[in-house]
Amino acid sequence: MLESYLPILVLIALALMFALGSVAFSFVFGPRKPSAAKLAPYECGMPLIGTAREQFSIKFYMVAMLFILFDIECAFLYPWAVVFKRLGVFGFIEMGVFIFVLLVGYAYVWKKGALEWE
Repeated sequence: MLESYLPILVLIALALMFALGSVAFSFVFGPRKPSAAKLAPYECGMPLIGTAREQFSIKFYMVAMLFILFDIECAFLYPWAVVFKRLGVFGFIEMGVFIFVLLVGYAYVWKKGALEWE
């Protein structure tokens, strides 16, 4: 029974050796010519303004989390659309309830002002 797992263990060992070998090879033989421009953080080609430790507004994180939440919920529509004909009226009503709950949540978030960017 153990010999059936041997090819998997060999593959994992080879992958680890390749990954570690690549990193070690580039560290040993890679060019190192640091300069002030190369050591500076790069942000979309724009020069740095201020410090990197600047705090973001909580609104930024709220909008990001809400986007992810509603985006993932919309992904549930695809499997439903694939089996729509087999689900019949019951599936249609259930998806209507699901979309209604999403719209109520969206309206609540909108009314609370979580989507306002100030």
